[in-house]
This record gives sequence, C-alpha cells and structure tokens, in this order.
Amino acid sequence: MSKADILHRLRAQKVIALIRADNADNLVGCARALQAGGLGAIELTMTTPGAIEMCAKVSKELPDVLLGLGTVLDAETCKRGLAAGAKFIVTPAVRPEVIKVCNEAGVPILSGALTPTEAWTAHECGADVIKIFPAEFFGPAYIKSLKAPFPKLEFLPTGGVTPETVGDFLKAGAFATAAGSALVAPAALKSGDWAAITARAKQFVEAAAKV
Repeated sequence: MSKADILHRLRAQKVIALIRADNADNLVGCARALQAGGLGAIELTMTTPGAIEMCAKVSKELPDVLLGLGTVLDAETCKRGLAAGAKFIVTPAVRPEVIKVCNEAGVPILSGALTPTEAWTAHECGADVIKIFPAEFFGPAYIKSLKAPFPKLEFLPTGGVTPETVGDFLKAGAFATAAGSALVAPAALKSGDWAAITARAKQFVEAAAKV
C-alpha cells in the first residue's frame, strides 16, 4: 500500500483510535471490535509496554487494519516500528529526525505540533499531516483559525474528540481526528468488553458521517 493510499484511507476513516493496550491479545480483540463498529485505523502508542512486539503481532494477524505507531520520539524507535509493520508513524511533537526516516521510507508521518510556528516547521521538515495536540484546550475554532493562513496543511486534532465534537472538528477543516479514552474506554479494553467498544465506534462513525 502506497503512502497516498494510506493517507486516503485515514482521511476516509475520519477517526483514528488511540490505544494503550496491556497485551497483544487485547489489541487484536480491540481492533476487531473497532472494525465491527466501522473504524479500521489504530494508533498504538509507545507508552504501551512492549508496543513494538504488539505492533508486529497485530500487523501479521490483522493485515487489513491500518495500524500506526504513536508517541515516537526518535529515529531508532521509528525504524523499529516500521520494521514491525507500522503503516504510519505519529509523534507528539516536532521531531525532524523521525520525519526524515518516514520520508525516506515512503511512510506517512503525522507530526505533533500546537502553535502556528510548530505546524509550519513540521510541514517544512516534510510532515504529511500536522497532529494538533492537545486540541481539547482550543477546540474546533483553533483548527479553523490555523486553516486560514495554512489552507494547504492537513491537521489532525487529538484530544477532546468525542461523538459530540468530531463533527465540529471536521467542519472546521480537519483532515481527520484521533480519539483515545473517549473512544476506547480503558475499563472496556482491560475487561475485553468488545461489544461496548463496537457500540462506541458506531457512535463516532455516525457523528462523523453527518458532516
């Protein structure tokens, strides 16, 4: 799958699920539950113990899931994630060395940023999408404000994305959105309550589809 294909699928999904799983089996179960609800894009964060190993296992078992590795802060971790099968990489801040590795590998890089200067710096470094984090403090209006001077930049608000706000973020011009505990409740993930996660995914899909 090419970089363009992956970015197209992420835009079409409109919502990326942020997951911090306890083990690979839970991640596989969660991925299937999200798919059942209409969502097939997942960002597994490096704050998850054994994230690289989980990434490798899930990539093999569920090749149709768009599995990305998040909270990537250095080039070596990025390379390990790509070798484990990550289809896209996400950073929480502007990390030029990570952006460079992804560009050389032809893999989408979603670079974290917050201010206009950081957003433009990430773009100049070669980021495909600018992850605005933490978005909950500024809301959809901030995305709209950023799109005014930077109409060609793609923004991915992360934080504060719920079924009630996802539509507003998309209307403001967001490329897509990312949601963590508001989508995948930690208790449901830990207990394996896949029905609850599927139901929640459907709420996000329905809300995004109204835009």
